[in-house]
Amino acid sequence: MEKNEILRIYGTDFKANTLQLLKEADLASLIPSREARIGIKPNLVSASEASWGATTHPEIVAGIIEYLQAEGFRNLVIAEGSWVGDKTGEALQLCGYYALSEQYGVPIIDTQKDGSHNVDCGGMELLLCDCVDTFDFLINVPVMKGHCQTKVTCALKNMKGLIPNKEKRHFHSMGLHKPIAHLSCGIRQDFIVVDHICGDLDFEDGGNPVVRNCIMAGRDPVLVDTFVCHLMHIDPQTVPYIPMAAALGSGSMELAAAEIRTVGEEHSEEELPRERKIVALQDAVEEVDSCSACYGYLIPALDRLKSEGLLDRLTERICIGQGWKKKTGKVGVGSCTSGFDFCIKGCPPVEDQIYRELKAYIISSENGSC
Repeated sequence: MEKNEILRIYGTDFKANTLQLLKEADLASLIPSREARIGIKPNLVSASEASWGATTHPEIVAGIIEYLQAEGFRNLVIAEGSWVGDKTGEALQLCGYYALSEQYGVPIIDTQKDGSHNVDCGGMELLLCDCVDTFDFLINVPVMKGHCQTKVTCALKNMKGLIPNKEKRHFHSMGLHKPIAHLSCGIRQDFIVVDHICGDLDFEDGGNPVVRNCIMAGRDPVLVDTFVCHLMHIDPQTVPYIPMAAALGSGSMELAAAEIRTVGEEHSEEELPRERKIVALQDAVEEVDSCSACYGYLIPALDRLKSEGLLDRLTERICIGQGWKKKTGKVGVGSCTSGFDFCIKGCPPVEDQIYRELKAYIISSENGSC
């Protein structure tokens, strides 16, 4: 498989389709030796089932493992760390990865518990988890989905699971895009298997899955993310970390020169919906350097309030993010806004909590009891 190729396959037998895709790509020929230590990096952002549209289907990882073991590769490891505020172990359990580990004899590294060290990533020093240095070959298995802050998340952004929680918070204080781009210089992705089965096109934490039953494969994370933007009707230039990563030499955005091939039966792909709930909801928020979990829980909570006709009755914008620390204001979400008149406490507060407390605030404000 060449670097300018993207392969895709359609169907509902996800493990069998993954096996067929990897055979077509001749993945084994890309790995330096049968003794190579191979890291497999899914997306387990939080403890939610893959059908919810946020996490990597375990059947895909099972297909990768079966393919590699059949080809004589034995030194395999699954590595992942959930977003700040969630425990990786809960996601591993709920999503079936502990069972997968036991079935195939493949160990798991919870990167939230791993050590870390500083690495020069294309001129920016970042903290990477220690396990990264042990991989001879890294297979990235992201979910193609929307993101409330960066519009899209797939190959490049999924590498955030290989940095410690401390660095994840630091990324947000730096504005996300630049450190994500530089991270591509510090962690080399050798092969990418994209879960495009039912990703949520609005929220990285899932809840509104859009079913396409597609799995894709590529070797260039920048090209993969550029293609994902194309599918989602997003100009990749408006997702700054993609052109930044290209400028740093991490891949190519030349989609016109890419070869997109369908493996197996041809499929006339339905056009993905163009609407984005996130766009309408962002107007209600004043966000400064917020962490993904905090912002990711706020947006679906606002969506619930909007569906009930309550959001339009909120007269103040909701402040969220590290930029509001030690400041005052009217309405805030998260511990960073603890100095506000009304604050929904937590680091992060979860969706149901935000929904309930904001609803009570809106109703009490209208009744004059705030």
